[in-house]
Parts: sequence; C-alpha cells; structure tokens
Amino acid sequence: MAAVEPKPPGTSAAQRLARGCWSAFWDYETPKVVVVKDRPLGVVYRAVQLLILLYFVWYVFIVQKSYQDRETGPESSVITKVKGISVSEHKVWDVEEYVKPPEGGSVFSIITRIEVTSSQTLGTCPESIRVSNATCDSDKDCTVGELDMLGNGMHTGRCVPYYYGPSKTCEVSAWCPVEDGASVSQFLGKMAPNFTILIKNSIHYPKFRFSKGNIASRKDNYLKHCTFDELSDLYCPIFKLGFIVQAAGENFTELAHKGGVIGVIINWDCDLDLSASKCNPKYSFRRLDPKHVPASSGYNFRFAKYYSVNGTTSRTLIKAYGIRIDVIVHGQAGKFSLIPTIINLATALTSIGVGSFLCDWILLTFMNKNKVYSHKKFDKVCTPPRQATASWPVTLALVLGQAPPPTPHHPSGRPPSPPPGLGS
Repeated sequence: MAAVEPKPPGTSAAQRLARGCWSAFWDYETPKVVVVKDRPLGVVYRAVQLLILLYFVWYVFIVQKSYQDRETGPESSVITKVKGISVSEHKVWDVEEYVKPPEGGSVFSIITRIEVTSSQTLGTCPESIRVSNATCDSDKDCTVGELDMLGNGMHTGRCVPYYYGPSKTCEVSAWCPVEDGASVSQFLGKMAPNFTILIKNSIHYPKFRFSKGNIASRKDNYLKHCTFDELSDLYCPIFKLGFIVQAAGENFTELAHKGGVIGVIINWDCDLDLSASKCNPKYSFRRLDPKHVPASSGYNFRFAKYYSVNGTTSRTLIKAYGIRIDVIVHGQAGKFSLIPTIINLATALTSIGVGSFLCDWILLTFMNKNKVYSHKKFDKVCTPPRQATASWPVTLALVLGQAPPPTPHHPSGRPPSPPPGLGS
C-alpha cells in the first residue's frame, strides 16, 4: 500500500485564511444612528453643516453658476481701421504713412515720432560711435574684413574722422551715412490723441451655436457720428487714441515720445440662460510692455523707403517710435445643463457628511465618554452559519501563531475525551 504523501506545512492554515477572507468579503455594513445629547457638539455639527450649505448655495451655484455647461475661449475675428491726419515739422501725415501694418488686423502700430536718416547710399563711411570697439586712433586699430553683428557694415581697415567732434572711428562699407550720424527727429503726436480707431469684433461659441458682434444692427449712418461710451454707445466701437491711452493710465506725451504697447481687452462673458441682449462686450485698457525697465522701455522699429536717383539706389531709413495696439478677445459662455447640476448636487450632499465625520472625531478623541460612545456606535451582528467557521481575523491570528486553535465542536455538547494513553 502506497504511503500517503504528507501535506506541506501551513497548507491548512492558508486555506482557513482564504476561506475567512472570502467570508468577510460578503459582510454587509450599515450605519447606526446614535443620538448624542451634547449641546456644544450639536452647535459645532449644525455650524459646519450651515457653512457647507452656504458655500454650495452662494458660491458654487450662484457665483460660479456650476449648474451650467460652459465653454471658454470664443472663436473671434477682429478688424481695425484708423482715421486721422497729423503734422510734423516738415510735412502732413495721413493714415497710409503712420499706421503699420496697414491691413487692419488685431495688432497694429501708430507712429508718433520718427528719426529719419535721408539719402543713404551704398559706400564707405565712419562707423557709429555707439558700436563697441568702433573708436580708433590709427589704421592699426581697424581690422580689414571684420564684421560686428551689432554694427552697420564691414570694416575697410581705415581709421577716419567721425561725422562731428574730434573722435575717430573705423570706416565701414555700409549704407552711408549711418543712422546716428545724420538722423533728424520729427514728432507726429501733436494731433494723434484725436485719431479714431474702429475695432470691429465678432465672436462665436460653437457649443451653443451662439454668435454676436460689437456693432449695433442699424441701417442708418450710425457709425459716422458716434464715439464709444460705455453707457450710451456701447455698440459704437470707435475709440479716440487719447481716450485709450488715458483709460490705460498713461501720459500721452511721454508715451508718444518713447513708444509703448497698449492692450484693448474685450471680454464676452455670456449667460445664455438669459436673452441674447444681456450678452454684452466689456472693454478694458492697460499697458502691456515693461514700463519701468530701463533696458527695454518703450517701443520702436525700423523700416526703409527705397528710390533711385540717376541710376543710383538710395533709401530713407526711418526709426519709428509709436503706440502699438493689441486687441485681445476672451470670454466664456454658460447654459443650464442637467449633468453638471446633478454632479454638483451630489457633491454638496456628500460634503454635508463632513460635519458628522468631524463630530465623530471629536467624540472618539477628546470627550470623556469616548469609550461609551464607541461601544454604542460600533456593533457586530453575526448570522449563525450552517457550519461553524472561524472569522478571518481569527484565522489570520492562527496563521501567525497569535491565538490558540479553535475547540472542536462535539455533537453531545460535551468536550471530547482525551485520547487513550494520556493522563487521567
């Protein structure tokens, strides 16, 4: 007869642990209501509930309107048009000359001051004294073919007198004369505060299929005789340049002399549960460039106008200072939706339970009768199984060797007799 193969040690204990865990998995837990007659604790409980309720009712639902489905960042188009005439010391300036670029986009510049270097031709001339290592005492200080990326041209190897004063600089092959050697400043900003700027803006929220523009739907010549006013002419988006600069909190003369960037912000916050007439644009103005940083204060750019004289190509170099306008459009729209309403209501009802959690923690931690409360709150009810099995905590203790083995069940209700051979 074959010998019975011994079972590996611990196999029965592991099986008991598995059966105990499987049995505990199907246990059901239900809350037990315990009424605690304690006035201070009741005040804390109701105060926490009230604060949570006020937060959800006032802030979440009224202020944030969390019952709405929302869409941010509307699709937007901007068209601009500037009108006005200005004069400088030498000429009259119209829109075609002082607005760059002329296409009428959301970003454009209005030139208010220029430094003009006229009649530049390709040749040789002294380098600008502002360029580092440009000053010299003799030709030995100038290297032939040297090219400074911050300069105006290539060195010829000669040291020549500067345009004015006793200084000398290295000669360069470039557009001559260089800018700071012969530039003349002209101020165009005398009439600039009266320039008018039309900002035509239309927005679209595709999720809600909602579109609107910032110009009144009128068939008369309304735009020819109106200017923007927040109260009386909200849908006349014609702004004077002086008004925009003043609304941004800037001094016009200073800004026109050094240049700067002004943002025109159009905000479309729309509650689409209301009528379309309640969805109106809100305008704000502020300076965008770093005003108080000396290294990069102001705004300027360069461009040139080319022409030919007796077959020789010449140009007029213009360094322009101006006011750049950036039109920025943003906003959000919201409309009632059942899904966010249900989600936020469920969150509110769940959050009210924070009061119970806080009061339970106070009872179990700080109050004198915390053991009594713990005994009243936590009960364990066991239904008699068909065959007695150890609960999974007892089984776990058996496996770890932390508890005595269970007493076997005897049909007669009496403990089993000891095996023969053991003491009487």
